[in-house]
Amino acid sequence: MRLVRYGEAGNEKPGLIDDDHVLRDLSEDVGDIAGEFLGRAQMERIRAIDPKSLAKADPSHRIGSPVGRVGNFIAVGLNYSDHAKETGADIPKEPILFNKAPSCIVGPHDDVIVPRGSDKLDWEVEIAIVIGDEASYVSEADAMDHVAGFCLCHDVSERSFQIERGGQWMKGKSAPTFGPLGPWLVTPETLGDPQAVDLWLDVNGERMQTGSTATMIFGVRTLVSYISQFMRLMPGDVITTGTPPGVGMGMKPPVFLKPGDIVTLGGTHLGEQRQTIRAATS
Repeated sequence: MRLVRYGEAGNEKPGLIDDDHVLRDLSEDVGDIAGEFLGRAQMERIRAIDPKSLAKADPSHRIGSPVGRVGNFIAVGLNYSDHAKETGADIPKEPILFNKAPSCIVGPHDDVIVPRGSDKLDWEVEIAIVIGDEASYVSEADAMDHVAGFCLCHDVSERSFQIERGGQWMKGKSAPTFGPLGPWLVTPETLGDPQAVDLWLDVNGERMQTGSTATMIFGVRTLVSYISQFMRLMPGDVITTGTPPGVGMGMKPPVFLKPGDIVTLGGTHLGEQRQTIRAATS
């Protein structure tokens, strides 16, 4: 099952993509793809709906983030062994966690805006976990019971803010538009093995990142269980799980994004994103 939110920013409606790749309107049955609607009981109710019984929606609508009202946007750093190697970092003994501001979340085709003072804007393709049921002190064996699904995430990063300005990584991870999600939330049974997802990212048509979740240091079950030892994960929380190699910071010499660049990215069963990098206008 592939769930979407479509329409103008801030006024998205819930929908789904059927097996014929047709956008269907879920708004008569579901309030939003958010919060309590992501729990197991509600998701089973959505699964029971015949997609052909839903009205078709205009496919020209903007596609927004597939998750609304995100409370916590949690990120994992240096979670691919080959990415850690390219940055010269040691393999972490435990997951490295930081926050991205939920206010940075946008749709998969919305522009990415270069923040004031930025000179090292970088890209990171990732798979993100969407929490469905509250999780606190869960075991790895039970972790997937708390997952509503997965989505593609572009963890846009400003490296000078992140590394050279002191303090937490969130400084370089939270500017407006730094968290494109989607195009859809794919449920676990449709995704298959989350540790066998291919990921890729291009800049101006040139392949920069090619990787697989198979090289994650800490897998999906481990991350959900681990994070739940430190905080109560709530329905609609998003955990973006790290990036494979090929980021601009790791190139010799480093390469960074500039206004006018086009970034495209995708993953197995996760769909594709496309963003234009724009200079800030205010």
